[in-house]
Amino acid sequence: MKLDHDGSPLEQPHPRWHVRVRGLDKSFGTNHVLDHIDLDIERGKVNVIIGASGAGKSVLIKHFMCLLRPDSGSVWVDGTDVFALATKPLAEFRRKFGLVFQFSALFDSLTVEENCAFPLKEHTGKNKAEIKEIVRDRLSALGLDGTQRKYPGELSGGMRKRVGLARALVLEPEILMFDEPTTGLDPLATRNVDEMILAACARYKVTSVVISHDMASVFRIADRIAMIHEHKILAAGTVAEIQASREPYLYEFIRTSGVAAASGARVVPEAGAP
Repeated sequence: MKLDHDGSPLEQPHPRWHVRVRGLDKSFGTNHVLDHIDLDIERGKVNVIIGASGAGKSVLIKHFMCLLRPDSGSVWVDGTDVFALATKPLAEFRRKFGLVFQFSALFDSLTVEENCAFPLKEHTGKNKAEIKEIVRDRLSALGLDGTQRKYPGELSGGMRKRVGLARALVLEPEILMFDEPTTGLDPLATRNVDEMILAACARYKVTSVVISHDMASVFRIADRIAMIHEHKILAAGTVAEIQASREPYLYEFIRTSGVAAASGARVVPEAGAP
């Protein structure tokens, strides 16, 4: 049995940590992207990974579901060694994850309903009535009633993000991963997306992993924050711990974002809010 640094078995689900990354190294040719990364993702919480553009944030989370394989190191999800899975078990394992892409990645030629139904048609044996009901439920939960027959091009950027989340939720994932969810949005739309992430986390009891460098958004939604800098995890902890840090690069990163650390009040959406 493989043991973690604290003596807990990596081959068993951990009561607190949903994902445990240990000693992860990744290079692309001569470009060394990740250098012995250790990181814990807290179960049922919003975990935000920050860092400069090109720091390796997206590369890191692609390893969680084995979209990339490391040069060395391991990722454990609920006691499963991700990189040890054969092809068929890996395909089933990946259904634990839902992906919400930076620019929503919706099919322009499909309606909102058809976009959200697509994963169910591809990966389940549900009939048309069951699929329609699941899609209706997810769209309604995210405040998208009445959009079923619209096309992505008819929606605002914020609404497209919501459709992307609804599509990710139809397969009932345990872990939701958001890649720069507020990119290209105005401040009000950004706040709406932040509230959407928190509401989805609370309603569906999912673990969320968010890549961002929008510090106003980060401080509104995060339970935990980790920063990647120079290929390593520079700092990781609660929002209060990150805000109190005087590690020079992290302190400057927050300061120059224009967001005062002390103003980082976490948004708590009202019960039943989308």
